[in-house]
Amino acid sequence: MFEDRAMVDVGKSAPRIAVIGTGAIGGAVVHRLLGDGRHVTVWNRTEGRARDLVVAGALPARSVREAVSSSTLVFLTLKDYAAVEQCLGQLDMDLSGQTIVGMYTGSASEARLAAQRVAGLGAQYIDAGIQASPEVIGTDAATILYSGSPEAFEQHRATLELLSKPRFVGEAPEAAAVWDLALFGVWYDAQLGLLRALETARAAGINVLEFSRTASTQLGHVVAAVPATVSEMQQGIYPAGPADLTEHLTVVRHLIELRAGRRLSDGGLPEVAAKIEALIADGRGGEGLTATAG
Repeated sequence: MFEDRAMVDVGKSAPRIAVIGTGAIGGAVVHRLLGDGRHVTVWNRTEGRARDLVVAGALPARSVREAVSSSTLVFLTLKDYAAVEQCLGQLDMDLSGQTIVGMYTGSASEARLAAQRVAGLGAQYIDAGIQASPEVIGTDAATILYSGSPEAFEQHRATLELLSKPRFVGEAPEAAAVWDLALFGVWYDAQLGLLRALETARAAGINVLEFSRTASTQLGHVVAAVPATVSEMQQGIYPAGPADLTEHLTVVRHLIELRAGRRLSDGGLPEVAAKIEALIADGRGGEGLTATAG
């Protein structure tokens, strides 16, 4: 029965697709592709976890090699690079003309390694940064970042558009991973900054609900200043704005003292203070805070 299903003609107009890894993201990808009438081959290390997808119309593969060899477009929807490396290690054939899309949470160096491994097999590689939860895959609320081969991206754009609003962010294989992690960093920095502030306020006996309202306003100032900050970085000109570096240094030193011994640490402010001190010593004390990243 399996062999009979595997012989189904998927048509010449659409790529033959394989999805390796059928967890939350992989399952959502498969369901969306099946919903568009695509023929999809699936493989999962734990075979039973792909059973519902097979019932929904996916073709089961008995190995990674079998799934990949039957497809022109392969999605590696896996947990991490270790799983990607393990799957790629099972491939020993020429994959010329095929495209592999890495959909996993990884670092820039891991994206480069994956691209090298795939290139060694003769295929084109696209790395993906998923800015979406499984339930919004296939909707306008989903954004997936892609980097790597621009030719492969354009070739498979129609398929990628089924999953999200695809955004190609660069030819460097690691561009999507860097973009993705940098966005996570914005969230973590903001959230941890807020938690530090709330912890500090609570320890001083301040009403944290009342404090949080003023914190929201402060975060709004950061968001509103994004265009100006980007312009300063691009131009290499750092106007003082509301405060110059000498004034910033005074506040940063006070914060270091205030946060001493706190559970969430000082947020790296001593390193920031050292950078500001070096800029002031270089005669740049009249510049603004963006100079620390210049």
